[in-house]
This record gives sequence, structure tokens and C-alpha cells, in this order.
Amino acid sequence: MSAGPSDEALRIPLAEITLDADVVRPMPARGVVLFAHGSGSGRHSPRNAYVAGVLNRAGLTTVLVDLLSPEEEQLDLASAELRFDIDLLADRVIRLVDWLQHESGSAAPVGLFGASTGAGAALVAAAARPGAVGAVVSRGGRPDLAAAHLVGVAAPTLLIVGGDDTRVVELNRGALEQLRVDKRLEIIKGATHLFEEPGALERVGELARHWFLEHLDTTSSSTGAHLAKAAPPQRGRHRPPISRPSPRRYDAWRDGASSSLVRPPPRPRGASWVPCRSPGRGQPMVPRPSRARPRRPRPAPSPPGGGGRWPATHLPDRTIAYVRLNLVASRAGVPG
Repeated sequence: MSAGPSDEALRIPLAEITLDADVVRPMPARGVVLFAHGSGSGRHSPRNAYVAGVLNRAGLTTVLVDLLSPEEEQLDLASAELRFDIDLLADRVIRLVDWLQHESGSAAPVGLFGASTGAGAALVAAAARPGAVGAVVSRGGRPDLAAAHLVGVAAPTLLIVGGDDTRVVELNRGALEQLRVDKRLEIIKGATHLFEEPGALERVGELARHWFLEHLDTTSSSTGAHLAKAAPPQRGRHRPPISRPSPRRYDAWRDGASSSLVRPPPRPRGASWVPCRSPGRGQPMVPRPSRARPRRPRPAPSPPGGGGRWPATHLPDRTIAYVRLNLVASRAGVPG
């Protein structure tokens, strides 16, 4: 039985600055997704909060963080000079990825969800940390701001764009051609840049959930979440034969010493090889006398009719040969 998710507000120290973050941890967690917000937004973005809730219900831990300090946010509101500073935003995302792996004590890759300019910062971070970032999802993003780093991105990347956001659609198509990884462009018809149309944001959450579970699910094996169902064992005449070791290799097969087989001694007369305990690992098996009873001689056949003597016309072949042999010997003068 799994426990409910835990909600926690954190202050994450990153060298010269401390950033505020909201963390939701489902139990058990199937991966971690870090959100990089867009221009003029923050960790309280209602659109990012909705997508984070979809991921939480799927068992993914979400980290929504302000990439700018309160002082930097005030400066950006007045001058709008920091929201397009991709180098600054990408450096914050890279440090957050390093902090998440250090705090978790695990080398499991982290997922990045970026919106608008935050998507460009997430792609730069994915290129800078190819082993630490396992998947990237961009919602209405600006991947053109990370054009110089797209070739170095090693994480599978999903680009989600609104169909009516024509300028951003063209920018994402150009970025898709530069990516050299598992990639996909999803265009949601009728949606604009903020995905405010009915059903648009729900489609974004569904696409992001499938993408992250496919590439980040740490509860499945190395083949991911798409494991093939094991075929049932065949029955009847189609069942494959059971492999059994030969008697001379029984002990070595049982003890795992097939590389150091010892030839057993010659089998003595009247003994049979029986799977029995060996004196030691890799030693030959010990013969044991067979318990089979000796065969009794077959009784001579009785003459037909129950009489005591065989008629001359019904004598067995062995009796006729014996009589002939005695007759020849008597004629040659050989005593019987």
C-alpha cells in the first residue's frame, strides 16, 4: 500500500544565491522532473502547476522552482532584461540538476520540463549534463535560444507547440532538424501560446506524462516501461525437451564445476552409475553395485499334450542337433 504524496517548500542554496522551490514527492516515486518556468513567470505558474499535478498522479516527483531571486524578479519586471538571459537561466538549471542528484544520493537521471524561455535553458542544461538529464519536454518553448547547444543534447526531447502559435511552430521545426536524439514534435490544433483553449493543457499534461514515464521510470527494468509479456509455457508435444546432464558429468553440472571435469574411473563389472553424492566439488562420482536381481534361466518347454517325452516329429531344434551329434560320435567309435 503506497502512502500519499508529501508537499514541501524548500530554499535551495546555489553558491551566491538561494532559490525558493515547491517539491511534491509521491510514494513510491518513479522519477524526478524539474520545471523551468518561462519569461515573466515563476513556480506559481498555474499552467506548470497543472502539469505537475498530472505527473504527481503518475508517480513522478516534481520540483517547481523560481529561477530568479526576489530581487532579480523585481529588476526583470522593470527592465525585462533577465527573462531572455539564457546563459543565466541555464546556469541555474544546471546547478539545480547537480543539487538534486547530490541530495538524492542517486545517479538516476532527472527530467526537465521547460516553458517558453525556460525550454531553451532546459536544452542548454541537457547538453551540459548529458548523463544527468534523462528526458526533456518543451511547452511552447523557444529552442532557438539554445541553437548552439542543440547538437550536444543527448536526452530524448519532446517539443509541444500550439497549432495557432505559428511563429513558435516554425522555430520548433527548425530546432527539430538540429536535434540528433530521440525527438518528436507535437502540434496541438487550435491551441495558442499559453494553451488556454479547452482541452489544450490537458493534452500537454498527457503527452508529458507518457514521455517522462517512458524515459524516466526507475521502477522498471533496463528495457523501460514497455516490457513484453512473457509467453506461457508450451504444453504437450510442443514442450521443449528437458536438458539433463550425462551421468559422467552429473556432479560437475550440479556443483557448477563444468570447467574442471575429472574423468571417472572405469565402471566395475556388475556396477551401475547412480547420481549420488560426490566426495568433493568437481570430483568423479562413486560407482555403486547394482541392486538388480540376476536373471533366472528360462525353463525348458514342455512337450505338447502334457506327456513326458517329445514325439519325434515335434522335437525342438536343440534336441535334434544333440541326437545327431551323438549318432555321429557313436558311428566314429567315440565313447559317449
